[in-house]
Amino acid sequence: MNEAGGDLTEREITLRTVLAPRRAIDPALTPEVLERHVFERGFPLSDAEQTTFAFRGSAEAVRLVHFGIGLPEDLSFERVGDSDWWLLALELPEGSRIEYQLEVTEPGGHRYVTGDPLNPIEVTNPFGKNSVCRSHGYDVPPWALHDHDAETGSRRSLLVESEALGRAVPVTLYLPASFRPAPEHRYPLVVLHDGTDYLNHAAATTVLDNLIHRGLVPELVVAFCDPGDRLVEYADDERHARFVVDERVPHLESHLPLIGGRDARCLGGASFGAVATRSTARRHPEAFGRLLLQSGSFATASGSFNEPPDPLWDPVVEFVGGVLADPTPVADRVFMTCGVFEPMITENRAFHPVLKGTGMQVVFGEALDGHTWGCWRDLLGVALPWLFSDTFRARAPRPFERPASPD
Repeated sequence: MNEAGGDLTEREITLRTVLAPRRAIDPALTPEVLERHVFERGFPLSDAEQTTFAFRGSAEAVRLVHFGIGLPEDLSFERVGDSDWWLLALELPEGSRIEYQLEVTEPGGHRYVTGDPLNPIEVTNPFGKNSVCRSHGYDVPPWALHDHDAETGSRRSLLVESEALGRAVPVTLYLPASFRPAPEHRYPLVVLHDGTDYLNHAAATTVLDNLIHRGLVPELVVAFCDPGDRLVEYADDERHARFVVDERVPHLESHLPLIGGRDARCLGGASFGAVATRSTARRHPEAFGRLLLQSGSFATASGSFNEPPDPLWDPVVEFVGGVLADPTPVADRVFMTCGVFEPMITENRAFHPVLKGTGMQVVFGEALDGHTWGCWRDLLGVALPWLFSDTFRARAPRPFERPASPD
């Protein structure tokens, strides 16, 4: 039963299973021991049993503010005696990754600490930056770390005029290091929604350089594209789908040595970008043979989604309902990803068998993470090799060697 007296939803059961309640503070963590840990280990402290967050400073209260995680409320720290140390211990599954900030209550009010002063690991996102907690057993995947041996691809910027959208759409191209603009060299095409965010916050070019260098994907041309009004264009908008299929892809294939055709094209995106991907494929199943759906905002897919009052969600709810009522194959291969800690996990888990039931090849990859660009970065290196594993292999795969690098 939940606090309101009703039965637990699948989402609540999932969250309570993977992200257990807070743990008691280890009494051995005295101010003197904590002081040593500042220099010897850093924070958060994490082992197989629990992860302990820390704050040091004058405060009346401290809370952990988590991001992309479906917990019902933020978590309060406990003061260590009468010292200026504050601690919070959680039982996190091994291999978890969580982005967070701190909210500190002082006599003058509240302030958010976007960079935990005791934790040097930070990441950026479209709204600023977060600190990163890596629980015991988590490592940044090697494909997301710079490899000096991997040749670096190049970037090109262009504008694609769109009659469908009534504007010029900026596109950033990734060209593999070996790119040759000659007819005998032809490349598959990947188109990603929210392209600037993939480039700035998901280490996309590093991932691509590494995967190509290791022979895990063919030499790809990737078009990173940005929306105008994202919540409108990505919400099952016919104009957006027409732009992608009838304007953007033909423009790129007329100017670049691309293989062309459905089998050599992949469309992808994260969150609302995943909705735009699936929506475009539903409207134009002849266009893309491969789809990447990362943490799709598939509202109401599980039947337990609390629909927001914002009418911007109405087209998404209607679109998802249409797919559930009449699921049809729209591609050959689909790779879905989602963070286990994010609220949309139940929607994505519910959507998975629906897509698979159409006869498409569908794989679902999960990570112990939230609705974050770090999660999508980590799974990008798993998704792209599978999406292209049936064809276009350039060379025999080679194993990764792990360089040391921050998040």
